[in-house]
Amino acid sequence: MAFDAAVHEVCQVYRQAPALHEQGVHVVSTDEKTGMQALERLHPTRPTMPGLIERWEFEYIRRGTLALIANFEVATGKIIAPTMGPTRTEEDFAAHLHRTLATDPEAGWIFVVDQLNIHKSEALVRIVAERCEKGIDLGIKGHSGILQSMATRAAFLADAAHRIRFVYTPKHTSWLNQVEMWFSILVRRLLKRASFTSVEDLRQRVLAFIAYFNAILAKPFRWTYTGRPLAA
Repeated sequence: MAFDAAVHEVCQVYRQAPALHEQGVHVVSTDEKTGMQALERLHPTRPTMPGLIERWEFEYIRRGTLALIANFEVATGKIIAPTMGPTRTEEDFAAHLHRTLATDPEAGWIFVVDQLNIHKSEALVRIVAERCEKGIDLGIKGHSGILQSMATRAAFLADAAHRIRFVYTPKHTSWLNQVEMWFSILVRRLLKRASFTSVEDLRQRVLAFIAYFNAILAKPFRWTYTGRPLAA
């Protein structure tokens, strides 16, 4: 089945990530965390005291939202070149890809992503074609060639012959994308009960957490699932 084959491919890439890293190839799990809210608590949190648990204010003021695009490097457990902004558009993701590739321009890159349309865009095809020196006719979006449809664009972006390529998780398998586990760490350790005075405060504190995480906490996830169907 196509679903099983896609799951197996993702798991195989995860298993190969340490060896690929030694060869200069980055395997990164990439996704977006949208709607991160800058919530300012009306009253300060009261810390734990003898006989009392921590008490935090449930009423808040909404100060705005941000979207985070993050790359979790599978072999090192670090977050590479995070992007934060008000939106998550095709242009935002293409700009994020440019920034990510700039951290190691000549390296090989494998991006594990979901099926969202911005991960199969015309902009991504043009970036990969340019970076991989593919001087070919890409066709016309919606009409012909590689750019014709999301399916044709995804097939080009997933081509294993490219130095930069994408591996797509099947639909409804967010659990298969390792960066989702890192997002849960971000929520638990920073976002869940924090108070932010502004969107810029949220931005700076997320970036500071990423720097701290990379320096102190980062390590690869222990991925044991092989992609084989689970027993009933």
